[in-house]
Amino acid sequence: MSALHTVKVEGESRYDILIGPGLLGDARIAQTLRGRHALIVSDVNVAPLYADRVEATLLSARPSLHVGRYVMPAGEQEKTLARFCECIDALAAMCATRDAAVIALGGGVVGDLAGFAAACWMRGIDVIQLPTTLLSMVDSSVGGKTAVDLPAGKNLVGAFHAPRAVIADTAVLRSLPPRELRAGLAEVVKYGAVFDAGFFAWLEAHADALVASEDATLSEAIARSCRHKAEVVSRDPFEQGERAVLNFGHTFGHAIETEQGYAGAQSDALNHGEAVAVGMVLAAKLAAAVGWAPLSDAHRLEALLHRLGLPTAMPTGLDPSRLLERMRLDKKAQAGGMRFVLWKPLGSATLASGVPDETVLEVLRRG
Repeated sequence: MSALHTVKVEGESRYDILIGPGLLGDARIAQTLRGRHALIVSDVNVAPLYADRVEATLLSARPSLHVGRYVMPAGEQEKTLARFCECIDALAAMCATRDAAVIALGGGVVGDLAGFAAACWMRGIDVIQLPTTLLSMVDSSVGGKTAVDLPAGKNLVGAFHAPRAVIADTAVLRSLPPRELRAGLAEVVKYGAVFDAGFFAWLEAHADALVASEDATLSEAIARSCRHKAEVVSRDPFEQGERAVLNFGHTFGHAIETEQGYAGAQSDALNHGEAVAVGMVLAAKLAAAVGWAPLSDAHRLEALLHRLGLPTAMPTGLDPSRLLERMRLDKKAQAGGMRFVLWKPLGSATLASGVPDETVLEVLRRG
């Protein structure tokens, strides 16, 4: 297995995803820039580790470049309209022109907020995604979905805004806390669960190497995940159909996150990847409850997630009725009611409407 991969996203918005160790020091970051302004957006955890290196890489290739920074507090609870406004103010302070670029250096929170700011500044400027978590490398940095949260729900204000490039330096994963690495593995498992039973089996065979952060194995897992996402995004860039299956587990997971107040940094609350892991198990059990897939598939999913160190059961203390109400406001709900991504069986998935509330509640009660 090679540690360096290039994945091409085709369709209406074409760009490359570069995956491998050492890319934050690669001049190809500077080659993505069209103008003379670049705003590095990061958070207080990531900026001290990597912002200087990225700025040095940019200025080495483009000495006349005007580089600014906006560093926000860390955490999902900071992905707000207020922080978005601060990012916009940072672009205004550097007099960023229409050929400027926002460089999103961080995990999914930074990528979502920075991408939304880029989508809105002067009606849309370039964003280059430099994801620093496994979760953002395989999911949020690819596909152009940008947003901030509201108290009422996750990602309710945002825009589709494809990146100019995604550059994933796998070497930065060595600095990730083990919990964050495991959270990203949940999204990797998702691609096998809904697209590729063979990839799911590969993950079962390489679970120990993934948890141990072996470079070549992680790069292979990231590349295979990104290829699946790139293929579906190129066919459905605005999530009008097929792309919605990427939300497997997310209807349940987002409801859990919202109900816990996006408090994933706390030891007793789930972060995004953990909530998705639980959500996937709940979705698999719902598929069994409506007769779409055998319960044994759900047990197989539970076993893999457990090997990867991820939770598989509903957190205690959450009211199933309140979670159901949260799900009604989910972006995947339509006028006709809630929609769920269910597999039929492992390795393929589709959207399901008209699932009785009582069936969903029973799955939530059993956890």
